[in-house]
Amino acid sequence: MKTIVSSLAAGIVFGLGLALSGMTQADKVIGFLDVADAWDPSLAFVMVGAIAVHLVLFRLILKRSSPLFGDSFGIPTRTDIDTRLVAGSAIFGVGWAIGGYCPGPGLASLASGAPNALAFVLSMIGGMVFFHAWDAHRKEVAYQAPQPTTSFLDETTAGEQS
Repeated sequence: MKTIVSSLAAGIVFGLGLALSGMTQADKVIGFLDVADAWDPSLAFVMVGAIAVHLVLFRLILKRSSPLFGDSFGIPTRTDIDTRLVAGSAIFGVGWAIGGYCPGPGLASLASGAPNALAFVLSMIGGMVFFHAWDAHRKEVAYQAPQPTTSFLDETTAGEQS
C-alpha cells in the first residue's frame, strides 16, 4: 500500500511541476524547440533545474541500501548504443517536435481536456501497440528462419576431395 500511495504522490507532484513549468503547453514546447524562428528559452531553465536536482539527489539516494518502499533500486545496466536506441530516440524527438508533447506532459495535459492532448496520447498508444506487434513478429520470423545445414567451406572442401 505504501508503494501505491508514494507512486500516486510522486505522480501528482510530477504532474503539478509539469503544469506549473509550462511543459504541458504544446505551443510553449514547440516555441522552445524552434531555435531558428521565435525561440522561447524559458523551458531551458526548467530542464537545468531538473538536471541539478537529479545530480544531487540521485547520488544521495543511491547511498541508501534500498529504496524506502522497495527491495532494490531499478537502475538499468545496459550501456550500449544500438540501432533500436537511436531510431527510438529519433522517433521520440520528431514526435515531440510535431506534437509539442512528450509522454509525461501529454498524459498530464489530458486533464485539461484539450483535443490535441487526446490526439497525442491516442497516437502514442497506437505507436506503442504497433511497435509491440511489429517487434514480436520480427522476433518470431528470426526464430523460425531456416538454419543452413552446410557452410560454404563444407561445400568447397567436399568438391576438392572427389
